[in-house]
Amino acid sequence: MQNPFRPTFGRTPPELIDRNGTLEEFEYGLRIRSGVLGLLTIITGARGVGKTVMLNEAQGLAQEQGWAVISETSTAGFLARIADSARLLDEELGEGPPPRKILAFSAAGFGVTTQLPRERQVEFRNLGAKLLQRLDDNGTGLLITLDEIQDADRSELLQLAAVIQHWVRDGLPISFVCAGLPAAISDILNEGVATFLRRADKIDLHSVDVRDVRASYARQFSAAGIHLPDGFLDEAAEATFGYPFLIQLIGYFLWKEAERGHGTVDRESAQKAVAAALKRNIRMVVGPAISKASDRDMDYLRAMSFDSGPSSTAAVATRMKASLQLAANYRARLIEAGLIEPAGRGEVSFALPGLREHLRNGERLA
Repeated sequence: MQNPFRPTFGRTPPELIDRNGTLEEFEYGLRIRSGVLGLLTIITGARGVGKTVMLNEAQGLAQEQGWAVISETSTAGFLARIADSARLLDEELGEGPPPRKILAFSAAGFGVTTQLPRERQVEFRNLGAKLLQRLDDNGTGLLITLDEIQDADRSELLQLAAVIQHWVRDGLPISFVCAGLPAAISDILNEGVATFLRRADKIDLHSVDVRDVRASYARQFSAAGIHLPDGFLDEAAEATFGYPFLIQLIGYFLWKEAERGHGTVDRESAQKAVAAALKRNIRMVVGPAISKASDRDMDYLRAMSFDSGPSSTAAVATRMKASLQLAANYRARLIEAGLIEPAGRGEVSFALPGLREHLRNGERLA
């Protein structure tokens, strides 16, 4: 069997562990097509926890029910690209009733302006309404997905939100699903027109149960006839921390060792595979995540690394030799960046597995 593990951001894994029912409200909304909670969905979570994978799942569910799909990432000009995608979809459908079929369109290369001029905003709203009415007449609708929403130009996002809000008010079959870091989403929901998204269904993705990880590994390795050392499934599952990206990395490297060993992995090779996965996680996730942190932000993170669990914000401030108020500013920035997260009253914890160990090792990239 070919290695089923895909440790690449956004790729759907061989098994979606502990995600059954996550998109239940969204899937129900697709059948009703208008005015349902799940048609507006916001997916939040730390880096590597599977937000983009859930966007992919939403797109797949929509396509299965014949919905048109426009998929975008929040880089500059995304609104213009969405508008051009809607125009091309409308042209593809042409005059007369469209067939009930899968209509997927991922925008790429269209639209060169960062924002839509006012006249184009009106054009987009009217063209979109015409497209949605045509789809509605044929029992389908349009899904727009937007990834990495924390990087979005806020004015573009508010323009898009305003247009979608009008379509929702008009009872048109529109669905909007976006994904981003939790703190950034909270800020966005407090801004202007985007407040209508407060009524959206919110899905906060977390790490999965380690026991479910072990069961998934057992199924996949057993099905391929791969033999791991006695008791090592528990070690491998624990090493993932239930973090979806690490689940893929560790599974990937264990599978590679199994291929070298013709289906059998000894303990030394298994430990080598886990070590390689943890190093790759530092290079692919942790390193890039802290690359834009300021020196004082890094001081805050290093002060946290002394603890084996959640850190007291007061203790962190003392270790930094900073006032509580000043340390709170660094804390807020790090939460918004998705590097740490609140862990109870007066405490914070690392949001990324491996970050604590990386800091303790002097931040050497593996």
